[in-house]
Amino acid sequence: MPEVLSQSQIDALLNSMNSGGEKAAQEEEQPEKKYRKYDFSNPKKFTKDRLKMLKSIFDNYSRVLTTRINGLVHATCEIGVESVEETTYFEFSNALSDSAVLTTAHLRLKEEREETPVLLYATSPIMVSMMDRMTGGSGDVDNLPDDYTYTELDLKLYEVLLQDFVAMMGVTWENYIQLDFEFGRVENNPTLVQLLGLEETVVIVDMKVSFPNTEGSFSVVLPEEILTDIFAQISAGNPAKKANSEENQEEIFEHLRDSTLEIRAELARTTLRLDDLYRLSVGDVIDLNQKKDSALNLYVGGQRWFNGLMGVSEKKLAVKIKEVYHNAGRRGSLTNEQ
Repeated sequence: MPEVLSQSQIDALLNSMNSGGEKAAQEEEQPEKKYRKYDFSNPKKFTKDRLKMLKSIFDNYSRVLTTRINGLVHATCEIGVESVEETTYFEFSNALSDSAVLTTAHLRLKEEREETPVLLYATSPIMVSMMDRMTGGSGDVDNLPDDYTYTELDLKLYEVLLQDFVAMMGVTWENYIQLDFEFGRVENNPTLVQLLGLEETVVIVDMKVSFPNTEGSFSVVLPEEILTDIFAQISAGNPAKKANSEENQEEIFEHLRDSTLEIRAELARTTLRLDDLYRLSVGDVIDLNQKKDSALNLYVGGQRWFNGLMGVSEKKLAVKIKEVYHNAGRRGSLTNEQ
């Protein structure tokens, strides 16, 4: 006879089924966590700390630029850094339209002008809005077509604006290093000009620019070569890092001074047959095919580091060092009489 369930047991069974169904539905509704793919064939050149430093620098630049634009076009403008991302120049240039306009600037570092350009790009709506305000308009660009082409007058005004933007860029690096950026030229057809190598690594700083009646983006493209030189100068001029480096160097030498290495002097090398070696006895002479005053090699840790002449010091056999080799196993040498 089948067992009969009580009402309380039936209620408990229904509640259990309902809660289990809800839990399964919640598990199904949870979105799959997405991970960003890392391209091992094209590893990143700059650390997160470097990119964070660049964001801090361009946060300052955006504030300076906001003040300058507000005074120049007499309008309320807000600029903020949206992203600092390392990529290739191809990905940046591939997203540009045929009517895009790029501005080149050249870094002057320690009185030397870098030939590789820094690129600046601003979307058409914000540039046309600013130029319209400079000529007495309201800056309204609602009817601006997506493929808007700049006129000759537009390009002249565009150049005036970007000269200011470039001149202020060096000021924002003052907390780290003294830099100057020189205005290059305005290129209204960048797709026909090879400004940078397509596979060259660049860091793109994207900033959002907002006016009361329009908004757009302003981007600065920093090539790897430029950033590498800048970061090298920052590291070289960092006194705290220098002090740490010197302390670490001294600590390393302290450990090395207590270490021991085998030093072996080698007169010469020759080849013997096994039969001749077997018949050797006390008093036999082996011809080394070398003069008695020829230099012999000194090996440190199994690698040749010096050569010298055999002699006697305080009634003991000794070797006077004649030549010092740059690297272990390297044939070139530097004469250094001891």
